[in-house]
Amino acid sequence: MEPAGWGGTLAAGAAVAGVAAGAAWLWRHQGDLATSRPLNEWTFTHMSALMPTATVARPPDPRPLRHAPRPLEVTYAHAGRERTLADLHAATHTTGFAVLHRGELVHECYPGRFASPEARFQLFSLTKSVTSMLVGIALHDGVLAGVDDTAVSHLPHLAGTAYDGPTVADLLHMSSGVEFTEDYADPQAAFARFERAVTGGGSVLQVLRSLPRAAEPGTVFNYSTLDSQVLGWVLEAATGRTLADYAAERLWHPIGAERDAYYFLTRGRPRTALGGGSLNASVRDLARLGLLMARGGALDGEQIVPAAWVDRSRGTDLPHLAVGALGATTPAHYGYANQWWTVAGPERGFTGLGIHGQYLWVDPEADVVVVKTSAWPVADDPERDAETVAALRAVVAHLRSEA
Repeated sequence: MEPAGWGGTLAAGAAVAGVAAGAAWLWRHQGDLATSRPLNEWTFTHMSALMPTATVARPPDPRPLRHAPRPLEVTYAHAGRERTLADLHAATHTTGFAVLHRGELVHECYPGRFASPEARFQLFSLTKSVTSMLVGIALHDGVLAGVDDTAVSHLPHLAGTAYDGPTVADLLHMSSGVEFTEDYADPQAAFARFERAVTGGGSVLQVLRSLPRAAEPGTVFNYSTLDSQVLGWVLEAATGRTLADYAAERLWHPIGAERDAYYFLTRGRPRTALGGGSLNASVRDLARLGLLMARGGALDGEQIVPAAWVDRSRGTDLPHLAVGALGATTPAHYGYANQWWTVAGPERGFTGLGIHGQYLWVDPEADVVVVKTSAWPVADDPERDAETVAALRAVVAHLRSEA
């Protein structure tokens, strides 16, 4: 016979074991859960509740955006029929949407359940384009000598790794030659190991050290968040500042941001921001960044990002980065330059992009900036991207046609 109370003890033990197993499962699958609909509408506006963060402080006196709201009756053709912006928002799970024309905020809406002008949105790889802006500023400041600096000259602990050789220019153009598969669905891919290191307390540096060389630096486009991670580390080493502090001083204050932004940090120590994917900011402050890029890096007569750096971000003559030349897994309407995606057409428009549908679309010739944040159910979706590009092109064409 069992001693009295054993049944209750065994049941309690089983319950504890079940809770522990459930907690372990949640820990292992936290990334999948956080990015799945409909939960991602909450997580993409509440990353500060999930991860450690570093604040990008706003200035005491924000630079007001000129508001000139008016109807934006735009239609676009996709999949054989005419669609409206309301169709776009429904089909592509828009959470925030803003349009600047000639420096004025002409349209703004927040279809997301947790979205508002005050919300800070997880930008994923749109962060890379902001990192590029900071690199351009650092070069102008003289704290970075030039784009021909090697990564290892600033990060000597990378000596002997595959990142011993690529230059800042190679990193900016996603042409380091380091083998890295940006596959968000494969749990065995290098990206999955990187993600687990970020969220699970592991070592990002250890993941980086494990990567082999696949091509001569500067010769092949291979989209890699680790290239941008190294670029962010180079920037921190050169400036002696964290990404958050440097972004606050050299971008958020000069553009007159109205909200603090923040980078989420790795759980493992030493904690680090992700130069390729952890910035969270408001839609309006993203629009301010886009306006800065549309105006050649200047606002109200103040040159914030060097004009030549903005032009470099609009395209390059390197053939492997041309629109349509990035490979079979990349939509043919994109090229790449300087941590920005270039788009086909004589206007030389360009955009920052983040997985799950984040866009900062800049058309300097039309003086149009469009911000779109989204909560796609999957990281990459060529169909939703094609529809979004069709819609954003239509917005630009509509506003360009205004007298």
